[in-house]
This record gives sequence, C-alpha cells and structure tokens, in this order.
Amino acid sequence: MEKKGTYSLTGSKFTMGRVVLTAALGAAVFVSACGTSSSDRILFDGKAFRAKAKAVDKKNAPTDFTVVVNGVSASLDGAREAGRHEGTKFCIDSFGTSKINWKVGPDTEPQNLRITDNKLTFAGTCQRP
Repeated sequence: MEKKGTYSLTGSKFTMGRVVLTAALGAAVFVSACGTSSSDRILFDGKAFRAKAKAVDKKNAPTDFTVVVNGVSASLDGAREAGRHEGTKFCIDSFGTSKINWKVGPDTEPQNLRITDNKLTFAGTCQRP
C-alpha cells in the first residue's frame, strides 16, 4: 500500500514535494535564460544596438566577415561604434586578434557607408596574428 501524497512514476516513488521542487527549478532555469538583462547591455552613444557579425564564406575565406547593426537612425555614431565592437569581438573569438582591415567600417566617410532599411553594414577582414 502506498503512502498518502506519494506517486508512482515508472516504478520509482516521488513525493509531491520533489515533483513541485523539480517543476519550480525547471521554470526558474527557463525564465532566467530568456534574453540578456538590460543592465548587461553595452551602450553606444547612450543607446543599445543589436549587431551581428558573421563570416562571409567560412570555408573559402574565413577571415572575411560582415557586421550588420540595426537601428542606425537612433545614432549614426553609436551604430558605428557598435559595429566596431561586434567586428572586434568576432575577430578575437575566431582568430585571437583584434586587428581588422575594414573595407567599409567605422572610420569610413559617412557618404560611403552602406545603410539600408535602418541597418548599417560593415565589411572587413580579420588579420591573423
């Protein structure tokens, strides 16, 4: 005879407390993994920008990459620095260097920047150490 408050699951016995504790722990882990805290974001010119760097062709030219920065209309200077940061992070993570040869980058003249649909796009090459 089973004790009151005990459930049999696949031959093992779990008390109600263990089931509740496991569910609560799972929910806490799930909620804590939902995005980056706004206090952890790096601000550029007082604004947070979403930026993503990726290799153009990982197989044939792994050092060539692009950076896309969203929300450039909030601050061109901030978006430029966010792109510089993302490109530098990409090169350090991928090749262990922060040296970049920018084709179109943060120091490019404003009239030569690639801005489309409120997105700023940079292109560069990580310089291997």
